[in-house]
Amino acid sequence: MNKKVFSIVAALLLVSVAGLFAQAASPVEQDSAQEAVVAATPAQDVPAQAENAKADAGSIKFIAAAIAVGLACIAGGMAVGKIGSAAMGAMSENAELSGKALPFVGLAEGICLWGFLVALLIIIL
Repeated sequence: MNKKVFSIVAALLLVSVAGLFAQAASPVEQDSAQEAVVAATPAQDVPAQAENAKADAGSIKFIAAAIAVGLACIAGGMAVGKIGSAAMGAMSENAELSGKALPFVGLAEGICLWGFLVALLIIIL
């Protein structure tokens, strides 16, 4: 069980990092752009440093949002699997429990929605 969770988290992390760097320019273009910025700006240019800090924070935002959604969906899937199987087992013995058992499955699915909401807030704010 732990190997499955670790492999899923590792795959999500790799995909999010690969997606982040897929949008970046090629290394040759980045080096020439950085040299042009360094040559054009004095060493004590504070607005340029602030702009670089914003760019770094922007890339971290997308990684944080991907981790928030990924971990919430993994946890929601695990919860729905356990609660759903218990609910189906209880309903097979007593059909009257369906109205009491199914809302718990819906609550477990809500974990994924909270992860999406957190990711949306991370990206917007």
